[in-house]
Amino acid sequence: MDIVYASLHRRQPTAPEPDGELAEVMGALWAHATPADGLEHVTGRTEVDRIDLLIFLATPALSLADAPSRAEVLLGRCHEASPLLSRRYLPPRTATA
Repeated sequence: MDIVYASLHRRQPTAPEPDGELAEVMGALWAHATPADGLEHVTGRTEVDRIDLLIFLATPALSLADAPSRAEVLLGRCHEASPLLSRRYLPPRTATA
């Protein structure tokens, strides 16, 4: 199991978090995940200027891509495919946890 920390930075900071924001982001991740992503679990928290995520990925026996790269591809796919994510957040950045 690999864990990747990622943040989605808001285009416009907001004081109170929109109701259900974390659930919407996690739902988009699950909706756009493929078996090759190895998504096992995701958790997160909202901040004034961003939403922070811990993405748990299964470690494949044979993979040419490391976990941060797989998470970046997943987040990028979600950002492109989801009008909500592309409207609310800047393109994603990831870092190893």
